Amino acid sequence: MACLAFVLACREDELVMLSDTQDTGAVPPSGNIVGMYVLCEGNMGSNKASVDYLDLSGQANTAVYHRNIYPERNPSEVKELGDVGNDIKVCGNQLWMVINCSNMVVVATADSCRKIAKIDIPNCRYVTFDGAYAYISSYVGPVELGGTEHLGRVYKVDTATFAKVDSVTVGYQPEEMAVIGDTLYVANSGGYLTDLRERSVSMVDLPSFKEVGKIDVAPNLHRIRADRHGQLWVSSRGDYWSELSRLYKLAPDANGNMGVAATFDIPVSDLCIVGDSLYYIGVEWSYETATNNVCHGIIDVAKGCASSSVLTSAPEFADIVLPYGIIVNPYERDFYVMDAKDYLSSGQLFHFKADGSFDWKVWTGDIPGHAAFVYDDEK
Repeated sequence: MACLAFVLACREDELVMLSDTQDTGAVPPSGNIVGMYVLCEGNMGSNKASVDYLDLSGQANTAVYHRNIYPERNPSEVKELGDVGNDIKVCGNQLWMVINCSNMVVVATADSCRKIAKIDIPNCRYVTFDGAYAYISSYVGPVELGGTEHLGRVYKVDTATFAKVDSVTVGYQPEEMAVIGDTLYVANSGGYLTDLRERSVSMVDLPSFKEVGKIDVAPNLHRIRADRHGQLWVSSRGDYWSELSRLYKLAPDANGNMGVAATFDIPVSDLCIVGDSLYYIGVEWSYETATNNVCHGIIDVAKGCASSSVLTSAPEFADIVLPYGIIVNPYERDFYVMDAKDYLSSGQLFHFKADGSFDWKVWTGDIPGHAAFVYDDEK
């Protein structure tokens, strides 16, 4: 059976490893979503980053899951996708994949995942878009704990030419970014600093591409997302000892200055905002019980309060060991939760309907944590 898992075919003297396919048996959702990419991180140093694809086009009448499609679509890539997949986004007809320890961003076609460009970015983390440009956060320095010799940077990349046109220095070890108006907000983590003294969100003026200020929030920031009310939602991983992981709402005051407006005592590993609903999942280690505490729920971003303490009551949610990523269909509100399991082997993707009831699950690559929908505006 193990031999059958990998099929090799010859094509113009190239070895092509075919993807593994599984039919979920579920009817694809309506609307113009035709697919979803799932980026699996792979263990650091193992060169096992991989990308899966969920076909939601309806051509097969059911939703079909394809595991590890990159080698099949790009047989000439010697090391395939690289080491540690950290982020994936779709921008128009382009698929952007941030490969952290391989120090590169791979750009492929959104409809077929065929590589069209590689952008060298040292210790790259996340990507976001505004207008004709992509913005990529970078730790700059090597993967190592301690030291303050390398402040982080954000690189500005032309999405037409894939050329790096500018960069700006921000805080230590920057993570996710969000754009509101002419300002790029960058969550700085200080993840390599042993005392975790970095606790700011950098504000970058996009027209001048200069850092114009910082907002003090909490140590070890990670996620940052903007809602439709001009507010920011920022997660902190804390210091793992005395300061707990929390979620913060940032909003402008009477003078228009952005600052912390509310604090939520919940550990947030990932979140997805659709309309006024912020869907979140979280995992936090408990030293008292020596177990992981899992939480999930929905926050009303307009009212700034929890609208539901749980995302789903489906018994199948208990099968999720380490919820690592979440993405929500913006039309029908059904959602997908990525389970990293033990961070060492294959993970799973769980699909739940809008009412929270369980639909189906499939096995993925190692450490699934990031996903992006593919849209067809003509559908």
